[in-house]
Amino acid sequence: MSGSASTERLSRLLAMVPYLLRHQGIPLEEAAEHFGIGTDDLVHDLELLFVCGTPGHMPDDLIDARWDSGRVYLSNADPIARPARLAVDEAVALLVGLRTLAEVPGLHDRDALDGAMTKLAEATGEAAAAAGSVRVDVRPGDDEQLAGVLATCRSALAAHRRLHLTYLVPSRDERTERDVDPMRLVTVDGRWYLEAWCHRAEGVRLFRLDRIEAAQALDADGTPPARAVSRDVQSDLFRPSPDDLLVTLDLAPQAAWVVDYYPVQSTEPAPPGAWEQASLRVRLRAADTRWVRRLLLRLGAGARVVDPPELAVEVREAALAALARYRGTAPGAPDTL
Repeated sequence: MSGSASTERLSRLLAMVPYLLRHQGIPLEEAAEHFGIGTDDLVHDLELLFVCGTPGHMPDDLIDARWDSGRVYLSNADPIARPARLAVDEAVALLVGLRTLAEVPGLHDRDALDGAMTKLAEATGEAAAAAGSVRVDVRPGDDEQLAGVLATCRSALAAHRRLHLTYLVPSRDERTERDVDPMRLVTVDGRWYLEAWCHRAEGVRLFRLDRIEAAQALDADGTPPARAVSRDVQSDLFRPSPDDLLVTLDLAPQAAWVVDYYPVQSTEPAPPGAWEQASLRVRLRAADTRWVRRLLLRLGAGARVVDPPELAVEVREAALAALARYRGTAPGAPDTL
C-alpha cells in the first residue's frame, strides 16, 4: 500500500471508530456508503480494528468489532473514540491562520469563521493569548502602485461600488479599459487577484493586481449579478479566457503527453501538409506566453509552433541564446537549430 493510501486509510479508521460507536447496529452497506468505500473495504477495515487497541495486547485491550449479522457493532474502543486535543503550537498556528483569513476582503461565510475563532479561543486559552501577539502581514510589500490598487479594490468591495480598470493583457501587449463589479480579493502563490464580474466580457474574470495599471471606483452600484459564481482558485486558477492568446502547436508522438497535463482547448490529428513529424495539432489559450515558451524549449524537437508566428521567433531566439550561453559563445554566433 502506498504512503498516501496508508495515510488515507488511517484517517478513515480514526474517524470510523467514534462514528460506529454512535451508530451501533448500522447495516454494513450504510456504513460503507457513509465513508465512500465498498463493503469489502469496510470489512477489511473492521478486521484491522479487531487487532487494534491500547498497549498490553491482551484480549481486553483490543477493540471488539462484530459484523457477522450484516450489522456493525463496536465496543471496548472508548479511549480511541475520545477526540484528539490540539497541541499549543497547533492551536496557535490555526488561530493565526484564521485571523489572517478574516482580514481578506470579499470573504464568504464570515459568520462561520468568526464562530470558529471564538470557539477555538475559548477551548485553548493559553494558545489564544499567544496567537494574539502574532500577526501576518498580507500587504503587497513595497510596491506603491500595487498597494494603491489593492486599497482601491478593498474600498470598492466594502462599499459595493463598481470599478473602472485599465488592465494590461501581456499576451497581446494590449491595455484594455473595462468596468467590473468586484466579488472578492484572493492571494494565490504570493500574488493578489481581484475576482469580478467583467461587463466587457459578460462573465467572471480574475485580474492580477500587478497588471492593473489604474483602478477607479465609480459612482455606480457594484453588486455582481446573480449568475456571477466564484471559481475554485486553487484548482481552477488558469481557466482559459477568451481574452487570452490562441496558440496552435503541432506535436510529435513523443510530446503527445502535453494534452494530458495542460489545458488544451482542442485536439485533432495533424492535417495533411503539416510538419512531417507531427501526429497532433492542439490549440490552447495563454494569458502569458512565458510558460508556453518554457514548455516548447522543454519539448525541443517534439513540437513546432504553427501560430502565432511571433511566438515561433521568440522560442527560436530563446533557444539560440541558451545554446550560446552553454557553449560560451556570443548570442550572434552562427549556431543553427
